[in-house]
Order: sequence, then structure tokens, then C-alpha cells
Amino acid sequence: MTAAADRTFSISELAQEFDVTTRAIRFYESEGLLTPERQGQRRIYSRRDRVRLMLTLRGKRIGLSLQEIRELFELYDAANNDEPQLMKFVDILTRREQQLTQQMQDIQLVLREIGQLKAQCEHWMEKRSGGLPD
Repeated sequence: MTAAADRTFSISELAQEFDVTTRAIRFYESEGLLTPERQGQRRIYSRRDRVRLMLTLRGKRIGLSLQEIRELFELYDAANNDEPQLMKFVDILTRREQQLTQQMQDIQLVLREIGQLKAQCEHWMEKRSGGLPD
């Protein structure tokens, strides 16, 4: 094992690197996503923990739940190869993509309705101010 593979991190180093609070990191630990070693009260994070934190934050950014992220980690830990994890991840990403596409369509519909209502209100205001005949 190389020195780089043995590298460890403090909670404050990870918090600074990923621009999150130490409280958030402790929360992910309480959720079972990170498993630092302990030296007294001090937490010692491994490269594995660092990668898991990065993947957790990335997963949250694309809208995955902590449960989905945990399932992926558990799959990875149990698998002899990456295929089951990758298949599950593709399934989760496909569902998320479908949700976002539906949300985008819903937002576009609402924006059109807002535009119509706004135009109607502006028309009524012009009418009231004498700018348009009845």
C-alpha cells in the first residue's frame, strides 16, 4: 500500500475541502454513510470515507435520497464486481431523470399559465386606466 492510500483526513479537512459543515459530516456518519475510526474523541477519516462523502454530496446534488445512496454503498460493499451496483445506479438515475423531465414539463405549463394571467391582468389595467376601449 502506498502512502497516498494510507492518507487520512480530519473532519475539518473534509468539511473545508467539500464546503460542508462538520455537523453535516457527523450526520452522514450517523446515517451509516461514513465510518471513521476513532482516537478518543477524534474522528479519523480514510480515503474510502472521503470518496463516500464526495459520492454522497454528488448524489444529493442530483436528487438521490440518503436511502438510495446507502443502498448503492451496500451493494458495492457486497458485490464481487461492480455490475450489480452499476445496474442499480442506472435504474436510480433513469427514475430521477424521468422525475426531473416531468417536473420540467409541469414548470413549463405553469409558466405559460402565469404568462397568460399576467397578460390578462395587464390588459385589464390598461382598460381601467382608459388606455383601451371596452
